[in-house]
Amino acid sequence: MVRVKGVCKSFGPKRVLHDVSLDIPRGRVTTFIGPNGAGKSTLLSLMSRLLPKDAGQILIDGREIGQYRSEELARRLAILKQTHHLNVRLTVRELVEFGRFPHSQGRLTPEDRERVEEAIAWMDLGDIQHKYMDQLSGGQRQRAFIAMVLAQDTKYVLLDEPLNNLDMKHAVQIMRIMRRMADELGKTVVLVLHDVNFASAYSDKIVALKNGRVAAMGTPDDLIRSDVLGEIYEMEIPIETVGGCRVCIYFTGQQVAAL
Repeated sequence: MVRVKGVCKSFGPKRVLHDVSLDIPRGRVTTFIGPNGAGKSTLLSLMSRLLPKDAGQILIDGREIGQYRSEELARRLAILKQTHHLNVRLTVRELVEFGRFPHSQGRLTPEDRERVEEAIAWMDLGDIQHKYMDQLSGGQRQRAFIAMVLAQDTKYVLLDEPLNNLDMKHAVQIMRIMRRMADELGKTVVLVLHDVNFASAYSDKIVALKNGRVAAMGTPDDLIRSDVLGEIYEMEIPIETVGGCRVCIYFTGQQVAAL
């Protein structure tokens, strides 16, 4: 389990996170939602130790995150940020192999190669594994980066806006993969999403942030409600139930129509 207790973070004089506390359930999909600037990506970076926290505790399996050695943490937790630039030209397979670095330190063993093969197959990248990353579509690139994270073979997988710049087809494909990672592989998946409908359809738990604080958290049924989301996003958000899933009809609200 990941436990966040009283975490604060500032950048200069600006306080970005205020006394944030929450638990991430093991083997489930947890999604952070909220307006721009709410602190979602910052919290994810603190949970992965990409950024230092100013106060509070972050516990990974009961142990303070600062007590882990870097290579030890990398074997337990993987993160994929929303912007990932490559300074070298790599094939898909070479990128996925890089995910084994915390285990192999660059010297791939038969076990490492087996994990790479599994990740490539699981993400359906076999036909393009020898193509260079700059030859791929946005959806293919995102699948390749997720395969790299999958090859890292960690208990915890953190993804910052994994649907960024994807069309509907590829966004659905990625979310189904996230769901399968939890259901079939037992991974604890934590996502930052802007689309509340994807959060509603694929999450076990949703954490809503606003102005650097936890505004609400619970199941999709707890949070995907007009009163809760209206308070968080400061707009009218009608809710309909489609196929047993609560769907936000925010694009037809009165405030939007008034524009």
